Amino acid sequence: VQLQASGGGAVQPGGALRLSCVASGRTTNDAATGWFRRAPGKEREFVAGIRWSGGNTYYADSVKGRFTISKNSAKNTVYLQMNSLEPEDTAVYYCGLRWGSTVHRTSQLYNYWGQGTEVTVSS
Repeated sequence: VQLQASGGGAVQPGGALRLSCVASGRTTNDAATGWFRRAPGKEREFVAGIRWSGGNTYYADSVKGRFTISKNSAKNTVYLQMNSLEPEDTAVYYCGLRWGSTVHRTSQLYNYWGQGTEVTVSS
């Protein structure tokens, strides 16, 4: 399985971006995708996750109400719509995929990773 993340960029505070994570190769509905981010000088942290089967979504408290995770099963793609961006959201964002339908907030439990896409929020 390969993951391709894209959609990052530079925006002003209050702006919006949509990240995409395309999965190719052997995929199954018994999987979960998580978005994580690593800010400069900090550890990778969970942002949002979605179960491929059922579509249940999960969010970090810091992004609830501002970010929305969704999927397009036909395109094997998971999206992260990020609205009302804040400077604290500046980070490299990674998508991960794990077999099994549980969304974990621990990055070590994911089997595959995309290459990361950089988000910068600054005035």
